[in-house]
Amino acid sequence: MPADFPRIKRVCFGLGMFKAFLAPLFLLFSCSGAFDEKTGHTVLRYNEDQNITSLDPVYARNQANIWAVSQLFNGLVELDDSLRVIPSIARSWEVTGEGTTYTFYLRDDIYFHDNPCFQEEMGRRVVADDFVFSLSRLVDPALNSPGAWIMNHVARRDNGTLDVTAVNDTTLVIELQQSFPPFLGLLGMQYCSVVPHEAIREYGRDFRRNPVGTGPFVFAYWKDGVKLIFRKNDNYFEFEGGQRLPYLDAISISFIIDRQTAFLEFVRGNLDLLTRLDPSYQDELLDPAGQLQEKYRGQLKMITMPFLNSEYLGFLVEGEDLPSGWPLKDRRVRQAINYGFDREKMLAFMRNNIGTPAHAGFVPVGIPGFNTNDGGYRYDPARASQLLKEAGYPRGEGLPVLILSTVQAYQDIAQYVQFELGRIGIRIDIDVMPPATLREMMAGARAPFFRGSWIADYPDAENYLALFYSRNRAPAGPNYTQFECSEYDSLYEASLSEACDSTRMELYHRMDSIIIAEAPKVFLYYDQSMRFVHDYVQNMGNNPLNHLDLKRVKISK
Repeated sequence: MPADFPRIKRVCFGLGMFKAFLAPLFLLFSCSGAFDEKTGHTVLRYNEDQNITSLDPVYARNQANIWAVSQLFNGLVELDDSLRVIPSIARSWEVTGEGTTYTFYLRDDIYFHDNPCFQEEMGRRVVADDFVFSLSRLVDPALNSPGAWIMNHVARRDNGTLDVTAVNDTTLVIELQQSFPPFLGLLGMQYCSVVPHEAIREYGRDFRRNPVGTGPFVFAYWKDGVKLIFRKNDNYFEFEGGQRLPYLDAISISFIIDRQTAFLEFVRGNLDLLTRLDPSYQDELLDPAGQLQEKYRGQLKMITMPFLNSEYLGFLVEGEDLPSGWPLKDRRVRQAINYGFDREKMLAFMRNNIGTPAHAGFVPVGIPGFNTNDGGYRYDPARASQLLKEAGYPRGEGLPVLILSTVQAYQDIAQYVQFELGRIGIRIDIDVMPPATLREMMAGARAPFFRGSWIADYPDAENYLALFYSRNRAPAGPNYTQFECSEYDSLYEASLSEACDSTRMELYHRMDSIIIAEAPKVFLYYDQSMRFVHDYVQNMGNNPLNHLDLKRVKISK
């Protein structure tokens, strides 16, 4: 990065001229290293094989968008690497009114990024009214935000608006319809970031390409499918050890679609961070035990921890379109499938032991509410055969061929399960389809037997257990199996208003136990996030939600 890297602050030409001035930077970031010895500037470079569709927080739905948006914006609170809710723009808060009134006390020293949408192009101070505007914008029907559901817990006034009030510039009050203990965690999602009304008025729908936030980095340049560049926010409000964050001067994001090509660029030193483990290079990078191959030790660092993602196979247990005598309505058949394959062997052969076998329920390792009781499924072919016999299908006789719908990325795991279950008489055919097609079938309750995954939106087990609540049955919600149980529903509803953490955890465990017994899903494994960096990258963290926080990262060569 050159010494005269342009800054928006106090620049008096228009936005179009500013973008034209920044365009040559693409060439610089295409070929420059992570450290420019001539200027001393540092750039963290990573690749996104999925296209970033928007830098507007209300569309921060997938990982690619979330990671980019999180560098530019802040909300009232955030989650640390231990998933604790910590202050961000709100310096403190209190919950009153039997858990329905949230009062936030805002810092008075936080400013939006300098931008031509403001008078004199200098960012103004953030006030409570900005959160009233931002949270209300989240539920604007014209925007159709995928994050609007977060505000479902917020009370509405008679005119239909959210019951969110700016008492003064530094005090914000949010009223809920009823107590919902995970609500603070929801506010830590990027959907709830603060945006200035001036930028929305100036750019309208083009705000997605002209983001103005408060975060540690500022938008600088974007060429679709080629390069996205953020530069350091010199006025960011967080400090560490007396030094203003962030430490990096810039972030450069490339868009190489082929993951193996991106891996080669990483090995060559043209990328500093590798964020996905793909089968195309999995064995090159890791040994069978899941450790770095010897040749990369001392050059690369592997940062890994449990990832709040449960991989599973789902059964449609109810539905008008199911054939007569659909065998997966019988829980004994579903249980037999759960007992009929070895999860440890699956992870060893298919994933180099990356992940944890899902012997417990649907709530994964790493989240409060994980059920450590040994009540799940372990490989037991004898038990599986006995269950098939009890269901009227001895050795699988009379059991129709089951069609498992999956996507190409998980075809190898589907084939492993197919082979293992075939040994006890359960025949499976695999239907590989595009991800969008499978998602549509699941959402429409038209996938009788399917592979799926569920990544936590917020760090509470309720996020997983909601998938079995009868009122969330697809297409109205994410209950893709159409599972229904009155006892389960009662426990779920009781947990929503339970403020005592220990009592709520007990309710969660009871719900998870019902799901284990009824087996509307086959739990495959609890995932593990993997990050690889060169040894010169310091302070690269990780967390169970797989969020990317780069404000403390340093590059030292």
